Amino acid sequence: MKSVGFVGWRGMVGSVLLNRMIKENDFSNIIPHFFSTSQSGQNGPIINNTLFKDLKDAYNLNLLQEMDIIITCQGGSYTDSIYPKIRKNNWKGYWIDAASTLRMNNDSVIVLDPINLKVIQNALDSGIKTFVGSNCTVSLMLMALGGLFEQNLIEWISVSTYQAASGAGAKYVIELLKQMGAIYNIVCNDLSNNLSSILDLEKKVITQIQNNNFPLKHFSVPLAGSLIPWIDVDMGNGQSREEWKGQFETNKILGSENKIIIDGTCVRISSIRCHSQSFFIKLNKNLSKKNIEEILINHNKWVDFVPNNMEETICKLTPSAISGTLRIPVGRLRKLSMGNKYFSAFTVGDQLLWGAAEPLRRMLNLLINI
Repeated sequence: MKSVGFVGWRGMVGSVLLNRMIKENDFSNIIPHFFSTSQSGQNGPIINNTLFKDLKDAYNLNLLQEMDIIITCQGGSYTDSIYPKIRKNNWKGYWIDAASTLRMNNDSVIVLDPINLKVIQNALDSGIKTFVGSNCTVSLMLMALGGLFEQNLIEWISVSTYQAASGAGAKYVIELLKQMGAIYNIVCNDLSNNLSSILDLEKKVITQIQNNNFPLKHFSVPLAGSLIPWIDVDMGNGQSREEWKGQFETNKILGSENKIIIDGTCVRISSIRCHSQSFFIKLNKNLSKKNIEEILINHNKWVDFVPNNMEETICKLTPSAISGTLRIPVGRLRKLSMGNKYFSAFTVGDQLLWGAAEPLRRMLNLLINI
């Protein structure tokens, strides 16, 4: 069995990864070793009632190079520090990474095997040993619309994303909860006594949100009771890096010579978990709504089609409905008035699963079976 080193397993993505591996009994197929950037020598996780003691130093190249596979959810700064050094030392193992650092490198492959298994297999055959998880919204979009991509039916997509706080990391979720608490605390007595008008309550909430003491350490602006219409850095042309990833990562994942145009606006909203996306799509041929529906449903077993009616949409097509599941519901499917080739769709998916941990877990299983 292969020795597999885990780095960054305590964070949100790493914790979800371990939970999925335990549920799927993946640890029975590997020899796991757990590393830490700050707590080497201390106790590690408990896996299947076994405590892994003496965490290894995640900066010790000699220990890392003993691994056949390293899977890291530690973040880009760790990858920047360790990956060049370990490759320079002629380590021939496989590197699996959740961070974006290596995604666009020529010697790496972005992994999402229900979509690009052939690309992954060709990469393995050619000696590629670096595999990276995709941007979360890109993965969820490809899983939802996979059939249309597979059949080369898409001319372009305009997308609006509605991304959960957990996409930014655990400390951002904590700050959102603190913001929610600060809002509630300012009106809780009024709510209990039913003494204030709704406009008085609204004024108190807005005053609290705009207060200098409102929790703003990480987001820098209010998210609770608001939204943030910008994610990641400016690319210099008014487009954020999160928006840039939609086109460039998608086309690298697909490995297609015919580049698909994808653009839009990425927005942070105050949901805790799960990203939603609204698509405005132009196909390169006229297909019926029923035909499009069948193409989406038949592509992979995780797509759930939600009929375009109010009752089922509000019950099944929301973050609260699918959080913690691998399901990718797709709904609000309808032809648009712009023409026969235009249609809209809406999807939601757990970005900590298909958007992060699950593609890494599945890539690991591909490697341990080589």
